[in-house]
Amino acid sequence: MSTLRPPVLRSLVGYKRTWLLPDAVAALTLLVIAVPEQLATSRLAGMPPITGLYAFVAGTVAFAVIGSNPQMSVGADSTIAPLFAVGLSHLAPLDSAHYIALAGILALVAGGIVAAIGLLRMGWIAEFLSAPIITGFLAGVSIIIVVHQLPDVLGLPSVSGTTIHRVVTVVRHLGHANVDTVVIAMCVLAVVAGAERIDRRLPGALVGLVGSTLVVAVAHLHAHGVAVIGTVAHGAPHVGLHDLSWSTLGSVFPIAGVVALVVISQSAATTRAFADLGGYDVDVAKDFVGVGVGSILAGLTGSFPVDASPARTAAVASAGGKSQLSGLGAAVVVVALVPAAGALHDVPVATLGAILLFVASRIFHVKDLRSVAHFDLFEFGLALVTLLIVALVGVEQGIGLAVLLAILDRARLSARPSVHRLGRIPGTTSWQPLAMGDSNEVPGVLVLLFATSLYYANVEHFRAQIGKELAAAGTPPVFVLDAAGMNDVDFTGCRSLNRLLDELDQKHVTVSLARVGTHLRENLKKSGLLERIGEAHLYPSVDAAVTALAPRPS
Repeated sequence: MSTLRPPVLRSLVGYKRTWLLPDAVAALTLLVIAVPEQLATSRLAGMPPITGLYAFVAGTVAFAVIGSNPQMSVGADSTIAPLFAVGLSHLAPLDSAHYIALAGILALVAGGIVAAIGLLRMGWIAEFLSAPIITGFLAGVSIIIVVHQLPDVLGLPSVSGTTIHRVVTVVRHLGHANVDTVVIAMCVLAVVAGAERIDRRLPGALVGLVGSTLVVAVAHLHAHGVAVIGTVAHGAPHVGLHDLSWSTLGSVFPIAGVVALVVISQSAATTRAFADLGGYDVDVAKDFVGVGVGSILAGLTGSFPVDASPARTAAVASAGGKSQLSGLGAAVVVVALVPAAGALHDVPVATLGAILLFVASRIFHVKDLRSVAHFDLFEFGLALVTLLIVALVGVEQGIGLAVLLAILDRARLSARPSVHRLGRIPGTTSWQPLAMGDSNEVPGVLVLLFATSLYYANVEHFRAQIGKELAAAGTPPVFVLDAAGMNDVDFTGCRSLNRLLDELDQKHVTVSLARVGTHLRENLKKSGLLERIGEAHLYPSVDAAVTALAPRPS
């Protein structure tokens, strides 16, 4: 009898006192990583800094209540932030009131899609994003992050437009870069990267944030052209949605669809990966609902969409976190710190830019791209197309084109399946492709394996391949089709099979089928082919068919 699991706060069921200390350590670790990261991500999203903290609290609380993974961290994420920022910037100017309102509506719509996918258990949609596509997508996003942060880390005015236009503009104005800003950015980047290399649990981003802020404040570097984030609104969030209309929903829906697709892909990968590492079970559908509700809650509190974070989840896991109490503890401290957010006035913009440059370096997986190229050039082409289109044209276009190409490639392979000529393994009743060696054909019998469904896209290829093999075998008197992989046959496939039988009848070839499944048998019966072939010519195995029909030596 299965144990009923509560629908909420699953990770706290059976909580043990011995978990308190590791959860506290994990909460502290998560806190020192999340605060600077969420501030940086909010800037990447084109939103006020405080909204990053709101997103973290909303995502963390919602997932802790609904999700199943005890270690996963949810909040503002640098993967989706530039994705929707680029899309929304075409609808409203960055940092404008309308832009902020659109981000909230987007969070509501994207969160609703993700939650609905979880409730309907439709997470298979994310599987359309293959590993090469995801690798290319992340690489493209990393390029967008770097290009968007170049003005901040160089002390140049903000630049808008396409990726190429931004790069060209920055290069033209390199002579006007602010030396103090560049030094701050490089020092923070070195601290963050150094801490990561020594121990991932070291709060390099927090050290860089506090250190650079103190240097700017003490040395009055703002007067020397070092940009700071300035006044930070630090009151309670404004609950509700603004500028909501049917036209607005129509405008943000395409962007929300792409965001949702990326969120379910990253969330599924994160929850499964850490469940495998930690040796615990998760309900991916519930985790989708938790992340989706987190985005809805973030949107209603004036923030933007949230996502599962592999980096923060890894920090919780490496710190020994046992339950979502670690995330809730970090969220409580963040809420307590919101009234003091005014102290962030002197945080250099270059510091947040440097943190994001490091994030970008972590999601550009050169080794993965090399592995894909070594494995298959076509799939590497998919990754490269995704990378270039995402970086140079747009995220939605890049993902859409890559998915379309991947589906077309699968269709191409499905329409051109291989036909395997089989032989018997000596001393056994087992049959295998002749190409594998150590198998022999039986004189007077041709055995072929067509290991896929027969349907309209591959019927001509099927008939051509069968004809080629029959001609090569000298048209033997017995033909056995191993249908183990032929799970289905459609109307066009039945008609093609019927024509093949006509041709073989004219050549006086006896036809039989081996290992016919139930569904295939039903379709053969409905088309009249079963009656034509005859029940007696359907065999449970290849060897049974060959034994019954092989010509006897004279």
